[in-house]
Amino acid sequence: MKSGFCIALAAVAAQAFIACGSPAAPLEAYGRLPSIERVSISPDGRKLAVIVTSDEERHIAIRTLADGSTKVLRAGNAKVRYLHWAGPNHLLVTSTATATIAFIRAPRSEWATSVDYDLTTGKMRQLLQGGIKGSTDSLNVTYGAPSVRIIKGKPVVFLVGTEFVERRGRAALFRVDLESGREEMINAGYPETLDWLVGPDGEPLAQSLYDPKSGRWSIRTATDTGWRQIHAVEAPIERPWLAGLGRDGTSILVSEWLKGTNLLREVQPSAPVWGDPFHHRSFDETILDSQSDRLVGLYTLIGEEDRYEFFDPLDTTVWRKVTRLYEGQRVSLVDWSLDRNRVVVRVDSPSEGPFYALVDIDAGKAGSIGRVYESLTAADISAVRLVSYKARDGLEISGYLTLPKGRPARYLPLVVLPHGGPESRDEPGFDWWSQALASRGYAVLQPNFRGSSGFSLKFTEAGYGEWGRKMQTDLSDGIHFLVAEGTVDPQRVCIVGASYGGYAALAGAAFDAANYRCAASVAGPSELRRMVRWSKQKSGERSQRYWTRFMGAEDPDDPILQAVSPALHADKIAIPVLLVHGKDDTVVPLEQSRIMEKALKEAGNPAETLIMDGEDHWLSRGETRLQMLKTLVTFLETHNPPQ
Repeated sequence: MKSGFCIALAAVAAQAFIACGSPAAPLEAYGRLPSIERVSISPDGRKLAVIVTSDEERHIAIRTLADGSTKVLRAGNAKVRYLHWAGPNHLLVTSTATATIAFIRAPRSEWATSVDYDLTTGKMRQLLQGGIKGSTDSLNVTYGAPSVRIIKGKPVVFLVGTEFVERRGRAALFRVDLESGREEMINAGYPETLDWLVGPDGEPLAQSLYDPKSGRWSIRTATDTGWRQIHAVEAPIERPWLAGLGRDGTSILVSEWLKGTNLLREVQPSAPVWGDPFHHRSFDETILDSQSDRLVGLYTLIGEEDRYEFFDPLDTTVWRKVTRLYEGQRVSLVDWSLDRNRVVVRVDSPSEGPFYALVDIDAGKAGSIGRVYESLTAADISAVRLVSYKARDGLEISGYLTLPKGRPARYLPLVVLPHGGPESRDEPGFDWWSQALASRGYAVLQPNFRGSSGFSLKFTEAGYGEWGRKMQTDLSDGIHFLVAEGTVDPQRVCIVGASYGGYAALAGAAFDAANYRCAASVAGPSELRRMVRWSKQKSGERSQRYWTRFMGAEDPDDPILQAVSPALHADKIAIPVLLVHGKDDTVVPLEQSRIMEKALKEAGNPAETLIMDGEDHWLSRGETRLQMLKTLVTFLETHNPPQ
């Protein structure tokens, strides 16, 4: 840290403070929820909103920077997903809950609701609660984050929700005037409407539509006489989307993924024509202005390098000043004030672990907001190194190896920890799972196997049809590489993963057992035929196409799915297996672990099983997240002792 002060965030008790330093931590320090989950700065740069946790509970601390005064909102066990400022005096808080809505024909899902906290009056109000002008029958749930527009100097919020037309739910666009509290539905959309884009004046500019059966995506723009379609495309898996307003703050920004490249278009409302894209390079995230949704920059992780591209030279200059303060550390933009004088960043220090910082550009200094994991010190952070090896067919695979602190990197016990997705990737920086396992004496390998994103289209496509095949042997090839260099003991290797990584753990036990002493699956699919059918029923054809593209299957009845389903080959599994699953998982249903549990029991090799009440796919609750980690470590220490 470049300055000696630490911004203390008040909470309901002394133990909820974010401390500048703590003694070495036990396993609980890794497994509990992060001490700080999110930080957002008000557009005028005068206030910070921070989600802090104390054990299982979340609190939102709102600190006025000038005098240090702090207001604390108790969120309890709510799963807070977004903090969004609407002007300097309104904080929007969006949280989700797993539920089945009474009298609504819809699967059990993760539903979002938003509330507005008025800092001037100190009152909190749930949005879309009822009495909405123009609406006859709607839900109070929202989709995605709220959009903000400042109209005549006042903050106005736009949300996508649900309106019932002839007893069928449709996506609808709602407008909320935060100063008056007035709410109204301004467009009920078509049956296939996905989303809207609102102009700077608060009027709808465009809406996107998608037919899940045909895979046809289209965009319509608003005219004086109604909506007019300007473009349509067949997009069975990767569909375009309305990404915000363009660089000028008035045009319609559309992003489209085509042959490994992100294309960005700006459509002018006055002459809505599907013209040529202005950006032809792949990126990971758009950076939008928080109060207008105007495009200000792009973020991309290329290999191991974070790249920020800004369209305003001032933003580029500001970002260079920020990164100079943290040479040799990974710096991520979290939020900034409209004048760019105050910037919130997350810094991943290789030796200190991650922390949030507030940079004062005019003063040229930065102060720590707090550590992401307050109980961890430098003594608790293990070294991580980049590894690169060749798969058996010659494909170059990269990944990360976390080495236990204080032990020679020779003949170590290993945990292979493949990521979920599978079209995702592990990134440089702090990973709480890897660090927790390394603290117990294990080396941890996180391979970016073929099919992972963030490298090249060719690398991602190399995973198509390789689910349970080369995607699997990429993991064991990493083991052989570490064994050959003398880092790992080949007799002491286990495989652990969540979601797709959980599948990979079960597949390792069933199809590659010679490499592993034990396997642990957290929310992993096990019977792919039923998984694909369930996914199609819940989310439609597009979801099925995504899964089967990697599985190499044509449909849920394809015999390929039987061949690579671990639950259908449980008789081949002779090593200990741990199954962990949350009851509220809406991505991979609990049924998948129950099927595996039953198959292993019938095969005479009963699994150890942990079913977590109230837990979702993302381990969002502190109590059950820690329960999972403790159960996993006990399992590993029993079947693959670190000493």
